Amino acid sequence: MSRLLVRLVINAIALWLTTLIVPGVTVTAFPPGDTLAVVLTYLLVALIFGVVNGVIGNFIRIVAFPIYILTLGLIALVVNALLLLLVSWISGLLGFGLHVDSFLWAGVLGALVLALLSWLIGIVLRPFVKTR
Repeated sequence: MSRLLVRLVINAIALWLTTLIVPGVTVTAFPPGDTLAVVLTYLLVALIFGVVNGVIGNFIRIVAFPIYILTLGLIALVVNALLLLLVSWISGLLGFGLHVDSFLWAGVLGALVLALLSWLIGIVLRPFVKTR
């Protein structure tokens, strides 16, 4: 359970850094918009992204495996951008959360930056996470 929470925090931090780096990727906190609301919003969006990526993303990767092979994995950029847009749409239905301006620039670049930052933060925090 602790690994799940650490992964959630890592994704929330990576999402926060992505919004600082990539123009067109923003997060709108739910009211009242104070610091606690902003932190909870990032955690909720990271949770939504984790569920979408874990369920829909894995399904797409399994079904589209031959396309991944044909494109040498470059289709992953498109799939991750679409998943980011899906998270934006879902969180928009809730009235707060992630907003991605466009598919091409903000979506693809945002998904790439988010994946790289999540990976790097995970590497840095790996020694602090208990393994069974």
